[in-house]
Amino acid sequence: MPNERSRLITSGVCGLTLTTATCITASDSPQESGSGKTAQDPRRLNTFFGVMVPTILSMFSIILFLRTGFVVGHAGLLQGLLMLVVAYTIISLTVLSICAISTNGAIQGGGAYYMISRSLGPEFGGSIGLMFFLAKVFACGEYVLGLVEAILDLFGADPESSVSEWWRVLPQGYWSIVLYSSVVLLLCLLVCLVGAHIYSRTAFLILLVVTVSLLSVFISTVAVKPKDFVISHQGPGNQTLHYNASYTGFSATTLRNNLGSGYSLDYSTNSVMSFATVFAVMFTSCTGIMAGANMSGELKTPSISIPKGTIIAVFYTFTVYVLLFIFVSATCNRTLLIQDYGFLQRINIWKPFVAIGIYCASLSAAMCAMIGASRILHALALDHLFGLPLAPATVTSNSGNPWVAVLYTWGLAQCVVFAGQLNAVASLVTVFYLLAYAAVDLACLALEWASAPNFRPTFQLFSWHTCLLGILSCLVMMFVINPVYSSGSIVILLLLLLFLHYRSPTSSWGYISQALIFHQVRKYLLMLDVRKEHVKFWRPQVLLMVSNPRSSCQLILFVNQLKKGGLYVLGHVQLGDLDSMPSDPVQTQYNFWLSLVDKLGVKAFVDLTLSPSVRQGTQHLLRITGLGGMKPNTLILGFYDSSTPDDFFLQDSAFCRSSVEEGKGEYNFGVDLPSLQAHFPPVRHVESPRWLSPEEYVGIISDAIKMNKNVCLGRYFFQLQGEGKDSKVDGSERTIDVWPLNLLQPGSRDYQDVCSLFLLQMACVLNMSSKWRHARMRIFLNVETGSCDQGWVVNEETFRELLRKLRIRASIKIVPWDSVVQHYALPEGERCGEPTPGLSEDFLSAVNCMLMEHSSQAAVRFLYLPRPPAGRNQSQNYLAHLEAVTRGLGPTLLIHGVTPVTYTDL
Repeated sequence: MPNERSRLITSGVCGLTLTTATCITASDSPQESGSGKTAQDPRRLNTFFGVMVPTILSMFSIILFLRTGFVVGHAGLLQGLLMLVVAYTIISLTVLSICAISTNGAIQGGGAYYMISRSLGPEFGGSIGLMFFLAKVFACGEYVLGLVEAILDLFGADPESSVSEWWRVLPQGYWSIVLYSSVVLLLCLLVCLVGAHIYSRTAFLILLVVTVSLLSVFISTVAVKPKDFVISHQGPGNQTLHYNASYTGFSATTLRNNLGSGYSLDYSTNSVMSFATVFAVMFTSCTGIMAGANMSGELKTPSISIPKGTIIAVFYTFTVYVLLFIFVSATCNRTLLIQDYGFLQRINIWKPFVAIGIYCASLSAAMCAMIGASRILHALALDHLFGLPLAPATVTSNSGNPWVAVLYTWGLAQCVVFAGQLNAVASLVTVFYLLAYAAVDLACLALEWASAPNFRPTFQLFSWHTCLLGILSCLVMMFVINPVYSSGSIVILLLLLLFLHYRSPTSSWGYISQALIFHQVRKYLLMLDVRKEHVKFWRPQVLLMVSNPRSSCQLILFVNQLKKGGLYVLGHVQLGDLDSMPSDPVQTQYNFWLSLVDKLGVKAFVDLTLSPSVRQGTQHLLRITGLGGMKPNTLILGFYDSSTPDDFFLQDSAFCRSSVEEGKGEYNFGVDLPSLQAHFPPVRHVESPRWLSPEEYVGIISDAIKMNKNVCLGRYFFQLQGEGKDSKVDGSERTIDVWPLNLLQPGSRDYQDVCSLFLLQMACVLNMSSKWRHARMRIFLNVETGSCDQGWVVNEETFRELLRKLRIRASIKIVPWDSVVQHYALPEGERCGEPTPGLSEDFLSAVNCMLMEHSSQAAVRFLYLPRPPAGRNQSQNYLAHLEAVTRGLGPTLLIHGVTPVTYTDL
């Protein structure tokens, strides 16, 4: 995609240089503003330094040295190994999803956020990205406080102790902890401000130190002789509890005693441990698998480095943890493991080895969390998901380091260390991490289920089964660790989703939801069998032919109310011959028409065609528009008359805003408001030539009826107000008038023919829509009261019974029209029901006066549309009759129905 880093919202910040990935191409050399120097390529890290090292250190952190004995002591070796296998199975499933997504295309900066947002869209990606950023901020503060606590354990002054070692000189207390934490955090800030490459080199040195510390632990299990210890803890009631513990060296008896579980009281929290609580603590060591993915913006080849480095790091850490669990279980009794978190220092050949390992692992984890959080924040800022508050975070240095995002992260982490104690935050951080992992699995699952041809990852060791299992595992583990935090994180996620959804950040990234919808729609369209259609489930499926939207917007809005959940298609015929054109001119017009649909807020499709004539083009659209059981059954046309249309674009404020206002908060797919206005030509003037002749217009009506399509003609709908998407009209002051009799054929007295019933159904459908549901519906029955035949009374009762069966609530108005009928004379040989070419002006004027008398105050009128004449020479008379009858009425819909649409049984 040429514009993968395209902004979601067109906004800027004065005085800031906003650097986006779209500024860097293979042929461009970005220049430093004002210096003329070529910017350095920020992608300088390989697999080892960029992925393996940060991932290994993040997965070790402080858990390796300070919680190994806690897990084995309470759970025992067998359950401890089971926890390890379960935890690594969960993260391995997520690693497979990470590998699949990262090998399916170019990865930019942002790691997990970039993967999720480009797969699931900006709403989901932005909400998960922000939560993942906060999780890393809290994790950074947690690691810093953990490091300070470890330092104070060794160097902190103990005023209650009678024996004072010379190295215990650091004062303790809340503000001292905050001060030391701030100093450590400042050190992390300085390293991260220099750049990710310096951090990666620093991390490599730290990994060497941690590795040496690990080797000393394994060597000590062989080299150190058995020892006995007395461990003291402050118990309830200020009493001191003493425990006799021992280091036995390799012993079969010790191993056998440590095989089973022995859950007991935890001396730091004074609560009894269980499988769930111990597993929650142990699982915090597995939340670093995305440390390498978060460095995606600095990796030379992220599609290769992320899967390769992450898999190797996971395998390496798993091996280390398994060996450490076994060695500890075989050499230390349960009391030592449970009652002393730092027992590895007691049994080491040189105690500072373990202390240095703890300090280095904690410091590295803190720097990794800070730099990973800053990269996520930088990616969020580049995509403009949260607007101006994050705009400064887009600024980078010459080397590509997002130093402002680093400062944001440092400031928030500094707020976290003021808490002083972060025991509870560890569970919150883990829950946030698990939610992000579940989102990555969901992204991969959605890509796999969508069956998109372009989803071709080079990493093939995954399936939808592994993705689904990964999602379920992460969600279950979230609630096992802490149900309250899990529920809260999901609520926060939903709130962020709603916030981003209502901000409407449309992007050009491609939406997985569109692929999934296509996949499901295709499946259900195949299941929608036209042979199983039934009249009781009939609904209007409309093709509205539009010549120029400038003069048709009110009709478009009205038909949107008339569709009743059915298919609604805006059709347009472009005159021309493809043989004489270099390319199809229709394809470039779709974006303008779809933008019009968005502006009007109607739920409609758009179908355009190129044809030598409007009549042929309409035939094409009636035949080919839609798929399967979703094809138009009703054609709606504007009325053919000589009146000058109004320009709706000049009346509606939505089409009159400035381009700056229009662009805020909205991605317009390349069609801004001036372009939309310029695309559609001005409305027709009186002197302008007509593209459609009367014969061709009537021919379109005839063609539709021959194709068994219902036909509606709309006149005066430019006078209809209150149909817009922002209108609050509910129809309480509106009236719908229905004239079910063929007024141009007084001899036809059948109120129950197919066309009359279709007329009633369409009026009833309109009465059920949101803006018309409270409107009053009136049905007018024309009767000849002067004749001796009183059959109209029976017909009225029959009609009332029909309305009752059809569940149509309407008032019936009896309209005597003897004075109208007297002007009508049926020529000799003409059949009732056929259009009469020679209707007198007096008759047509009388019909119009009758309609004006009874329906002048109605919001819309439904009239019977006679069948058009067979001969072309009668087309102008046919239109003249319709024009005379509806002259000056106001919004009127002339309807000719050919399909049965009413049903009285269940």
